[in-house]
Amino acid sequence: MLVSALLAFTAPQVAHAENDSEPALPNIHGKSLATPTGWGAAYGTVFAGMGGTVPAPFSDNSDAAVGFGVGIGNPVDNLGLQASVVSLDLSDWKRYSLNFKLHRYLGNGNSIAIGVNNIILTDSDTASDASECYYIVYSQAVQDPHVINEDTNISKLHFSVGVGYGEFWENIPSYSSIYRESEREARVFANVSYELFDELNAIAEWDCEFLNAGISKTFMVGPQSALVASVGAGNLTDRYDDGIRFIWSLGAGIMF
Repeated sequence: MLVSALLAFTAPQVAHAENDSEPALPNIHGKSLATPTGWGAAYGTVFAGMGGTVPAPFSDNSDAAVGFGVGIGNPVDNLGLQASVVSLDLSDWKRYSLNFKLHRYLGNGNSIAIGVNNIILTDSDTASDASECYYIVYSQAVQDPHVINEDTNISKLHFSVGVGYGEFWENIPSYSSIYRESEREARVFANVSYELFDELNAIAEWDCEFLNAGISKTFMVGPQSALVASVGAGNLTDRYDDGIRFIWSLGAGIMF
């Protein structure tokens, strides 16, 4: 299972480039647990992280992933490109995937991205819930004055909505008796986050299959680098009687 919050250090680059603009920008804290956002790494950013779920969907075992990536380009003037390589199996280190995201800042505190996850590089014949998935997602830093920090011009409220296709965020393995071919169709996902206090976001999301919720906190390490830790609970509605699970991730990034 690929944990998207692995790449939590993505929004600061846009904020850095646009901090003199009038529209409020999103805060730099994690905004999702297992769904994409319209923001992405750029401007020569290098990032790494890991995350997991306890237990994995439809299993009594835990699952985790670890990876690293880069962000290049300028999403304000043209496009940003985020690319990452992820190890999907930490038990034998034989299964890897490649992920790409193109993103563009649209102005007025919103951004859009298209991406593909889980282009399997190795050991693709092994049974897994990881397969190619394509998505488009729009993100908005809400511009209402009641949720904007007047001193920093940063919005506390943020949301994303998108559509994914190709077993997108498919938490049900293809070898599960519950799996249905109809779930290969395009489906909607969404997330919303709110900054409860400085450097901590509360998050709720629908990942095409399950309702998840959690928190994410950013620790700045100098002006151009940060650590982001996120924890949460997945499958809050106990869909498919699979039980609620613990989700965690830790990411770090630096912009050169």
